[in-house]
Parts: sequence; C-alpha cells; structure tokens
Amino acid sequence: MKHWLGLTLALSAVLPVASFADTNEQLSETASVEALREHREQEKRWGLAAVVRQASIPYSQGAGVDDSSVMSFVPMMFYRGDKFYINGTETGYQLYKKDEFSANAVLRMHFIDIPAIYQNSIGGDTGMGGIQLRYQWDDNVYSFAEVVTDPDAHFQANLEVGAKYEVGDWYFHPSATLINKTSDYNTHYYGFNQEHIGGGSDIKVGGKLRYHVTSNLYLLGGAYATRFDRNVRHSDTVDNNWQSEFYAGFGFFNDSSKTERSSISTKPYLRVAHGWATPSNMGDILAGETVKDEYNNQLTSVFYGHPLTDNLFGIPLDIYLTPGFVTHWQSEVQDLSAELVMAIKAYYTVNWPVKWRLGVAEGLSYVSNVTYIERTELADKGYEPSKLLNYIDLSLDVNIGDLFNQRALDNVWLGYSMHHRSAIFEQASQFGRIKGGSNYNTVYLQFDF
Repeated sequence: MKHWLGLTLALSAVLPVASFADTNEQLSETASVEALREHREQEKRWGLAAVVRQASIPYSQGAGVDDSSVMSFVPMMFYRGDKFYINGTETGYQLYKKDEFSANAVLRMHFIDIPAIYQNSIGGDTGMGGIQLRYQWDDNVYSFAEVVTDPDAHFQANLEVGAKYEVGDWYFHPSATLINKTSDYNTHYYGFNQEHIGGGSDIKVGGKLRYHVTSNLYLLGGAYATRFDRNVRHSDTVDNNWQSEFYAGFGFFNDSSKTERSSISTKPYLRVAHGWATPSNMGDILAGETVKDEYNNQLTSVFYGHPLTDNLFGIPLDIYLTPGFVTHWQSEVQDLSAELVMAIKAYYTVNWPVKWRLGVAEGLSYVSNVTYIERTELADKGYEPSKLLNYIDLSLDVNIGDLFNQRALDNVWLGYSMHHRSAIFEQASQFGRIKGGSNYNTVYLQFDF
C-alpha cells in the first residue's frame, strides 16, 4: 500500500489552538489590533509532539504470528493559520467560511493495523484526503460531514459530532464518528483484495486529552473504540468485532498559564542551500568522518521560515514553521526528483565574538522518487523504501554583517546544515518499519526579511 502525502501536509489532533487580539496605544487602533493579532497568532499557534500509538489487530493471522496489538511511534506537528492548519496526523486548508459554516480540504494519516513484521513488505500506512463540511454549533460543540479517499479511490463518507472543553490545566475532546465505507474500501483494507466484502458503516467513539505540566510541557493521551460493520465482522479475514487504539506522549506548546505577549522578535526568512550526498550516518558526520558519495549526487533546496515564537521554557529560542522544496538532481544512477518538507525549526543564538546560531528542525519529508543513496542503503538492509520519512535538519551559521562589520548585511547568514531523512529505527508504521535513510551535507545562505 502506498504512502500518500500532499505536503500541504501532515500528520488526529490532540490540541486546538485559539486566536488572540489586543490593542496598542502607541499606534492607531485599527493598525495596532491587526499587528498584534498577527504577532500573537504566530506566537501561540504551534506545537511539536511525540506520541506512541497502540492499536489492537483485528485480522486473522497466519501460522507463527499471534500479535494481539501493534505499536508505532508518531511524531506530530501543530500549526494553525488563518486558513492552513497542521493538527497532529491531519492537515487541512479552509476553502470557504461564512459564520459558523466552513468548507475545508483535509488530508489525514490512515493507519493499517497489521502485525509489525508485515508492515514493511505491505507498505505501512497510507493517507485519506478529500472535502469536509463543518459547522460550529457553539464555542465547544462541532459537527462535520466529509468524503475522503486514498490514492486508489477507496472511499469513506464520515459524519462526526464532537466537543472541546478546557478546564484549568486540562483539555478534553470527546467525539463520535459514523464511518461509511464502500465495498471497494472493505475489500481492500479488510479483505486484502482476496475476499470480497460488502460496504457498511463503522461506529467510532472516544476522545483525546492534554494536561499542562509546566511552562511549555504538556502530556497527551487518547483512546478510541471502533465497532465494525456487519460485513467486516462476518468476513474470513477479520476475527474481532471491535478495534481499540490508545495514544500517550508529550508535546511542547505555548504556555497557556502565562499572559499573552504583545509581540515576538523573530522575522521570516528565506534559505537557499546546495548539498552533496554521503553514505555516512549522522554520527559519523557529526564526528567529522564524512565519506563522499561515489556518484556525487546533489540537491538544491529552498526553505521559508514562518516565525512562531522567540521563547521556549524561558530560553531565548527562535521557533519557525519551515516548509521547503528540494530538487534532487539527475545523475547517472538516479532521475530528477522532488522532495517536499514540512518541519518546525529552533535556533539558539550565541553572540561571541560574532553572532552565530545552532539550529535543529524536526518534521516530515516526502520524495517523488526515492534517491539512489537512500535506495541502496535500504536494499543492503533488506528493506522496501518509503517515500515518506521523518526529517531532521541540524545547522550552524554565522551572521555575515557581524563577520565583515557591515550592518547592511545583518539580515544575511552563511551556514552549514545536515539534510537528514530516516525512519526512527523500525518504530514507525507510517514510515514502513524501516531503519536507515539518507544524509546530505549542505551549505546555505539565509536571508531574514
């Protein structure tokens, strides 16, 4: 089964984020409200989390396999703008809004809960995307109707009613969903295309929660139970009437216990980089022991940095949402391919003897074609590659204005970054249960504006 990611992306939501407004007497009332609203949305509407998901396996299993559940590590991002949002395992874009009604394009991860030993050969999880019509009944209660499909046109039509409540340090989000599935969907996902299964409707109930521990640290959790439709329950491939799933983890979000800030100091940026592939792993690269790729495979990337906050746990960290587009150039062993990235990046600035910064980003990466350096490493280990992988960026840069004592260049940074794709050591079903990936050493210029 193929991965599907349109990195307008990302990856069921554990945290909503509110909007904010204020005034500033030093400016005109209209201008100040709009300016501060923009700053506060950037400061508040973001999050980064790590969650373990455990789900029961509903399928009949072959000889020698008796797994009752499967576990996966799921990194998550959160961001909410005026129209675009990333909410854990779901992303979306608001196409239309009037009063309490909105129409949205949505894309969410679709887990396939089979024994872990089969997930690489079958291809791991996939995605469901489509159109959602949503209505907000009051400050807490909502409902939506949607039609979504996977890349092979296996459709669902879902109806959900839910509510979101915040009480002190606690946040609760119960929901109930009617999942209407076509015969093609059931045959594919429950019959594995070996048994024809008619369509039907599942019922899914449960909820998620968060608890504010301290400062920017939150604990996350959730639990759901799904009752399968009659046709699935009576199929030869499924031997359970119910499926359960549980989530537990932690995340970093804005500190809801503190007074809202009127502004943040971070500025948007544009970063242009060029890099060279290496078969060396991350540890070797950090130790300065990089081996050159014999075919000299290269990439060029452009990243935009959208400012979120300039403080985390009281530490001066510049945090950005950073989407990127990467071109992997054609060589004698690979075709031209594109890579889409969505990540959250943090910078820590040191002002001695000039300004320089350490940076780290965590996110998701999707390639149109798996690159040579990645394909060969995974083949050597006996894995089927995955187009969707975890993304890490480690960087070190220096301010050009300080370096040459030219104040006109204070907004320009010269740096090195490691462009890293990997699959979290076989712990993530969404990445196909593989171990390995690829690394590129890149140099870049970054422009603040």
